[in-house]
Amino acid sequence: MADQSNIAMLIDADNSPASRIEEVLDELAKYGVINIRRAYGNWKSPSLKGWEAVLHDYAIRPIQQFAYSKGKNATDMAMCVDAMDLLYSNALDGICLVSSDADFTPLVMRIRANGLIVIGFGEKKTPTPFVNACSKFLYLETLADIEPGDSSIATSSESSGDSQAKAVAPPPPVTPSPRQDGKILRGDTRLTNLLRKAVEAAADDDGWAALGGVGSHIAKQASFDPRNYGYAKLKDLFVAVGLFDMREVNKAVYVRDKKHQTANSK
Repeated sequence: MADQSNIAMLIDADNSPASRIEEVLDELAKYGVINIRRAYGNWKSPSLKGWEAVLHDYAIRPIQQFAYSKGKNATDMAMCVDAMDLLYSNALDGICLVSSDADFTPLVMRIRANGLIVIGFGEKKTPTPFVNACSKFLYLETLADIEPGDSSIATSSESSGDSQAKAVAPPPPVTPSPRQDGKILRGDTRLTNLLRKAVEAAADDDGWAALGGVGSHIAKQASFDPRNYGYAKLKDLFVAVGLFDMREVNKAVYVRDKKHQTANSK
């Protein structure tokens, strides 16, 4: 997506931690301009106090949604209705859904069918169908490595006519996504098949594929980010898997399935 692509961010405040909003916005800025920012929930609920503290700082519009009946999530319905309205009434290039709720899976599939990308953010408890449906999905736990005491969110408040900075309790420290070792990675059949097929699709006659081309091929078919496996870059993940040969030519990285070399040596 271009730097000036238009993105709408819809937040399921009932199922998302407010403490990670800064990292979410920073990540989304890589894809374009977040012109629409909305957070949905019952703002009378004490559980949303954390979100109330950051709404103004990050220009997020709160959308009030009462729970019409016990056990039913009216917030989900409100988000779906607004997402469809945005899909047909705005010149958007992508929609971001911040939630850990798999109920949004059909919505994601509908948006993507219209040619828009869907970027998802959720906690590691997010069910796989929602993760896989998105164009790209990132676990909130992987977005930052913050040491205790390093980060706090400041908000401004006015009291008795005086404007002063008010410190909000810092977000809990992030536990970085643990790096999965080679044995675990190789045991992930879905991952290894994805990597091998992407290399095969981008490879030349000798089996070598430019890593950039491999990454592009993966992005076209799956929701994938090496950070969800604990690796900052795709190159690092390939090295950790241990099933591929790597080489660098004029600062360009190339990768080849070790099976290709074995097959040719016979």
